[in-house]
Amino acid sequence: MSSPIDETRELQARIEALVGAGDLAMAGSLGAELHPSDLADVVERLEEAAQVALLSALPAELASEALAEMEEGEERGDLLAALAPEKGAELIGELADDDAADLMGELDPPEQQKILEVLPDRTADELLGLMRYDDETAGGLMTTDLVAVEGSLTASEALAEVRRQGREVLDFYTVFVVGPDRTLLGTLRLDQLIMADPASHIESLVEEPDATVGPEEDQEEVGRLIARYNLASIAVVSPDGVLLGRITFDDVIDVIEAEQTEDILRLAGVVDEEQLRHGWAESVRTRLPWLALNLLTASAAASVILIYEDVIDQVLTLAFLAPIIAAMGGSSGTQSLAITIRRITVEGSGSARGFVLKEILIGLVIGGVLGVGIALLAVLVNGDPMLGLVVMLAMWGNQVVAGFAGAFVPATLDRMGVDPSVASSVFVHTLTDLCGFFLLLGLASKMLLGG
Repeated sequence: MSSPIDETRELQARIEALVGAGDLAMAGSLGAELHPSDLADVVERLEEAAQVALLSALPAELASEALAEMEEGEERGDLLAALAPEKGAELIGELADDDAADLMGELDPPEQQKILEVLPDRTADELLGLMRYDDETAGGLMTTDLVAVEGSLTASEALAEVRRQGREVLDFYTVFVVGPDRTLLGTLRLDQLIMADPASHIESLVEEPDATVGPEEDQEEVGRLIARYNLASIAVVSPDGVLLGRITFDDVIDVIEAEQTEDILRLAGVVDEEQLRHGWAESVRTRLPWLALNLLTASAAASVILIYEDVIDQVLTLAFLAPIIAAMGGSSGTQSLAITIRRITVEGSGSARGFVLKEILIGLVIGGVLGVGIALLAVLVNGDPMLGLVVMLAMWGNQVVAGFAGAFVPATLDRMGVDPSVASSVFVHTLTDLCGFFLLLGLASKMLLGG
């Protein structure tokens, strides 16, 4: 018996084959049986001419949802621009205003203007109002579609107003309570409203919101607040407290995924997610500067070996042990770095300041254990207990340095207003390599050779 996933894939393959054969009517009919996300996968795999043909054959509501579910980027905007302005305006009109604004933002200004001229004036004005905010801010995420009632209404009047507005609003989870000037007074749970005495005033039922955001707030902070307070939606308010819109948790899920992907890529020296789709030439061009910087820092660390060249000549085992100590320091530093950046991401800027002492203590314990292990290895290889002591102290010291650097570097960059995921790994790895080589070779020079 085939699974739902297998059935979906089979249906996707049939639609692709029908589009290829030119049977767009049947392809459009079968497309209605797919979820918009699954249909978006089909559209993404087609050539542009076939994409335009399939979207034109689909019902407008389904076509708009499939277009919105496609990966953000130039391809989605190019596809919308390739449609006739009237068709593009029809699809935009079917979407929630926040999704519509995101799509419009991917068009060049001339293409935007063509669609805006076809849209009703009210819809065009709403989109222009949302498009003025940066994509990665609360204003860029919010929708103006919401349910809001005045605090002066009775519960009976408010319930009637909720019914009226709810017919025009998709998926509302919270009723916002506002004053006559639309200043946000608080929120109201639907169960409270239903159970309230019909004659009671809404002002007596209002709950102060756990959190609100301004339209210029960074999207990462929006995601952190919704996750922290387990909110279904969060209000976006102007500096003087006027309710502008709301952001729902489903939009924030995409934000969290995008921000985490961005942090992971930056830690690896890949600055733009779009690079995942680059050809080899573009990948070389974007990765080479980062790797060139790593070459300089690695050369600086390795230059320590030249300073102690005579020590290595006399104790060749050090050439075997030095990379181990440096590598273990780099690994520990990366662990500390990941935990610290995660803390900053989840709990906000400034939350990692107390991590330094904790990571130093962890480094002391881990360094002691690893130091004993590598000391035994050194004695087995070389037979000199004093070398074992030197190696143990070097490993111990470098683990402390790794813990310190892994917490101090990102916390300091964060305090300076620099994204810690961008440059932390270069500083941490350079510091652990430098200190690892210095500790091992310097201690060996003093304790083994009396230098």
